Amino acid sequence: MPVDIPRLFRHLLAPSARRLFPADSLQRIAAAIAAGELRHRGEICFAVEPSLHPARVLAGMQPRDRALEAFAQLRVWDTHANNGVLVHLLLADHRIELIADRGLDGLVSAEQWRGVCQAMEERMRAGEAEAAVIAGVATISDLLAAHFPRTPGSHDDNELPDLPHLL
Repeated sequence: MPVDIPRLFRHLLAPSARRLFPADSLQRIAAAIAAGELRHRGEICFAVEPSLHPARVLAGMQPRDRALEAFAQLRVWDTHANNGVLVHLLLADHRIELIADRGLDGLVSAEQWRGVCQAMEERMRAGEAEAAVIAGVATISDLLAAHFPRTPGSHDDNELPDLPHLL
């Protein structure tokens, strides 16, 4: 496999996640996740990663593969109803990956997930990183509420932290 030199340089020179998502922005995203989770029994996790280690880029690691690793690392799969969703943003590759746990298999189509990503990507390209994530969280919450609605009197623990992860 030939080395993708431009991609390697994008990862070496990737912007800081804190530049796009300072502490107050991360708090607003956490609040959006918490508000969305009041409507459903699912769990949403947001993780942003500036870049991959150069060795991983040289080995050909793709954003989807890294998102799957992060899904396991952050234990998004570890929810009672297997209905966690990871929103993983890899800045150097300009890629958003959504990883949904097996409880959502057959409930949300690939086209629906792709629509969420496309809408987020448009806002990201417009320079609206925080707004992109908050809008994505709202859309994912709509999908989760359709399949895992919170019912009156139901007890639902917050199984995953709402605060975004900087990887």
